[in-house]
Amino acid sequence: MAFARLLLLLLAGHALCDYPLQGDFLARGKNHKAPLPGIPWWQCLAAHSMIHAGAVMLITGSLWLALTELVIHTATDYAKCDSRITFNQDQAVHVTCKLLWSVLWVLGCK
Repeated sequence: MAFARLLLLLLAGHALCDYPLQGDFLARGKNHKAPLPGIPWWQCLAAHSMIHAGAVMLITGSLWLALTELVIHTATDYAKCDSRITFNQDQAVHVTCKLLWSVLWVLGCK
């Protein structure tokens, strides 16, 4: 798979996972600063991050890239909910990861 095609698929997967597949419940439920009553925030954050990791796995076929996506996406969204980074910084980290996954995949680091 060519670099540009892979990057486009990863970015499209990110857009799909971060917007329509996240929904209001996960978007609000993952926030440890304002948790939904009776809903463990960490379960929502883990579910959201797993959706992203699953997309990376489906697109690249790489368990290592998917696991790395899981960890980085979780940490980034936690930092955003903690107000340590802005929404735009959060998105920049996610896009940069997709760029890095594409480079690593093309280089054979799968």
